Parts: sequence; C-alpha cells; structure tokens
Amino acid sequence: MLLGMHVSISGKIYESVDRARERGCRTMQIFSRNPRAWKAKDLSPMEVEELKKRRCQVGINPLVVHVPYLINLVTPDEELYLRSLEAYISDVKRAETLGAEYFVTHMGNHKGKGEEWGLIRLARALETIIAAARPGLMILLENTAGSGSSLGSRMEHFKKVIEATEGSECLGFCLDTCHAFAAGYDVSTERGLARTLQEVEELIGRERVKLVHINDSKGELNSRVDRHENIGQGKIGLEGMRVIVNHSLLKNLPFILETPMKNGDDDLRNMATLRSLRE
Repeated sequence: MLLGMHVSISGKIYESVDRARERGCRTMQIFSRNPRAWKAKDLSPMEVEELKKRRCQVGINPLVVHVPYLINLVTPDEELYLRSLEAYISDVKRAETLGAEYFVTHMGNHKGKGEEWGLIRLARALETIIAAARPGLMILLENTAGSGSSLGSRMEHFKKVIEATEGSECLGFCLDTCHAFAAGYDVSTERGLARTLQEVEELIGRERVKLVHINDSKGELNSRVDRHENIGQGKIGLEGMRVIVNHSLLKNLPFILETPMKNGDDDLRNMATLRSLRE
C-alpha cells in the first residue's frame, strides 16, 4: 500500500524525510515553507540535494507539496489576487526545485462573487501560472467540504476549470475523503463510493485522479464541516475506510493521511489501521 502522511518541515526541510521514514511512510506530503506567511526563506542547494538524497535512500515516492493557506486565486480583492498569483508561481517553482511530483491546492473562495465567476477566474489564474512557471510537476486540484464561498465541493467545478484551461495536461485531481463526505458524497458505503467515483470518471477523467487524502470526518454526511478525524473514529468509519482503500480505481494510488494528532501514537495507529484494512 502506497501510504504516507503530511509531515513537518521543522528544522531543516530535509529532516521531513526522516520523520516520514520513522513513521513507515512510502510517500509523504509537506509544506515547502511556512504556510501562514507570504515570504519564504530561499532554499539552499545543499538543503535541496540533501532532501533528494534522503528521499532516494528510503524510497519515498511521490513527494507531494501542499499550497500555503494564504493564497486565494479567486479572491475579488485585486491586490490579494495579484499577490496570490505571484506567490503561487514562486511556490510551484519551489516545489519543482525540491523534486516534488505533485502540488496540491484548493480552488479558493469567491467571497460572494458566485461560482461561475470564481471558476473562470481560477481557470485564467491557472493559465497564467502554467505559462509563467512551466511546471514539470502536476498541479492537483483538491475537492472541498463546501463551507462558505469555497469552490471545489462539486465535481462539476473541476470539469469546468479543466475545460476552461483547454484540458491542460498540468492539471490533476486529489480526492479528500473527509471533504467529499462532508460535501454530500457518501464515500462510506460501496454504493455511495461507486457513484462518487463514477461521477469523477465522467466529469474529471480517471487519468487525472492522482492522489487520495485519506481522512475520516468529524462532521456528518453533507454537513459542510471540514474537520478531519482519526481513521475509524469519525462518521466514515472503519468499514467505510475499508471500502475506500480497496476500490479498484483508488487502491494503487498514493494515500496521504492528514489526521489530527491527539497523542504521539496517533500517526502510527492510523497507518497500521489503514494497512490492516487492505484486502
């Protein structure tokens, strides 16, 4: 099972690989910098090479970088929009410098301007980013729980953005199980998961599905509550997780845990639980 988790980059960024190895990860996700700040310290060539070396030594693949929190590519605030564009281009280049295969991002919040307006704005932003950064990695758009004015809670949103960017080969899809459940997709049952993934295939395309954020959900089905829970302790539950990790479309994809840390053993327990569910 290609299983890993989001790990801290505290200290030196290459030490994240050691944390992943200690937890038995085969893949990993990181922030490439402080996710709650605009400015980032430049990566030294030594740091980059050391991360790549350690990753190669322990067989971590793929490496996933998550977009920082402050970026919003669909904000109607022009100053914030331009700042987000600049930061996003820089962060994509930074992720590629680290050798990452995937750069995961939420679609953003339209702040009351409407879904259609937001989706077109996002598509134009992505075209600008791809033209400027010319990434060799893939940008993965992640589904959301649908709270507030966030985009990405419906699979139709991804279809429209992909079509508006003329089917850019740089764009892929990351399925977050908690977000899907909270948005009304019942991924906790075989029937519900099958319907969800059929919609993903029809609207987004099987070939664009590259990654699963495997999280249980504190919130109820269709609650719009984006609260991750430890595996088997939420509303998706153990049997729901068993269905997800064994589905033919998903089982060979990388799975990344973003579960909460209530105590020091949670990460290891979640990893062991998921592995025990594989058939």
